Amino acid sequence: MTGNKSVQYELSAEEMLEIILNYAAKISGESDLETLLILMSEMGRRLVRADRCTLWLIDHEKKRLWTKVAQGMERIDMPADSGFAGFSVQTGEAVLVKDAYLDERFNPSIDKKTNYRTRSVLCIPIRSFGQEVIGVYQAIHKGIGWFSEKDAKTLSLAASYMGKSIQAAILHSELVKTQREIIFKMGEVSESRSQETGQHVKRVAKYSRMLAKLAGLPETEAQMLELASPMHDIGKVAIPDHILKKPGRLTAEEYSMMKTHTTEGYNIFRSSTRQIFKTAAIIAHEHHEKWDGTGYPRGLKGEEIHLYARITAITDVFDALGSDRVYKKAWPLDQIIEFIDKERGGHFDPNLVNLFLDNIDVFITIRKQYEDSV
Repeated sequence: MTGNKSVQYELSAEEMLEIILNYAAKISGESDLETLLILMSEMGRRLVRADRCTLWLIDHEKKRLWTKVAQGMERIDMPADSGFAGFSVQTGEAVLVKDAYLDERFNPSIDKKTNYRTRSVLCIPIRSFGQEVIGVYQAIHKGIGWFSEKDAKTLSLAASYMGKSIQAAILHSELVKTQREIIFKMGEVSESRSQETGQHVKRVAKYSRMLAKLAGLPETEAQMLELASPMHDIGKVAIPDHILKKPGRLTAEEYSMMKTHTTEGYNIFRSSTRQIFKTAAIIAHEHHEKWDGTGYPRGLKGEEIHLYARITAITDVFDALGSDRVYKKAWPLDQIIEFIDKERGGHFDPNLVNLFLDNIDVFITIRKQYEDSV
């Protein structure tokens, strides 16, 4: 046995290659940034046989380092200049420490919170295409021994590959955020014309995602529905103000004009090749169709109505009835629940009504989170 006890824990070239190829296949097809961080952390831990491995990214706006260590957990963050990771990010230098407690850069308060005794530490900065430091790989505790120069080279090699993947995921994340913001603004425009709040479209989006998940749709479709549902009434931009803002009952002629907002919304999006706008076109066109075939604009019945539209129909009505409008006051919750239950098989898909009412507390919680400002 040599003086550096970590030698017996180092991987062979074949073992390293197997790990890299295995994770590279997963990472190359992943665009979700938080999932990417978890995968990369797992790969780093296995490559250098660390007890723990974390991939921290810089939030320049908040001057924080943040990470996601497991699915379902909240983000963890800390000051951007904190500890070994902060030093590596600030200087762009690697950190290789045998005993953290003998180094003044170490912050022992983290160990006190977690009841963990940090020993050896390895930090490698992660750089973007333009060589800007965007984060840091941090490996902690190599069991009996400590991290070696070989471990540093191994993690540096992984970090050089990760930088490109992370930057691509960051750009994708920013694109999604921008797209989401534009979509909500489009939804708010249509709602504001009828003197309704922007919170309505946010609540409908959150309700729709939740109901989609309860109905068994995969997470990708539930997210798509969350993004597209705010545009369900986008066709109202084509409805004249004297009809849209009328406080009293509409005449038959006015109501016929109002109903055209479904077709107008469909026409806005129908030629798009983007999946999100294709989804929005379906929802805009069919969210006023009814399970029993008495809805509009085409009188579709049952499962002829797309599931996305059936979901949005319930969530839109639930929120609309619970909100003040120019033509009515908000209904009390028990009256809304009674109405939705009564419309099972009439206005609404019976199965979706069951799922909605069986989980009503979840939807009430969402409503409270996105209450209208007074």
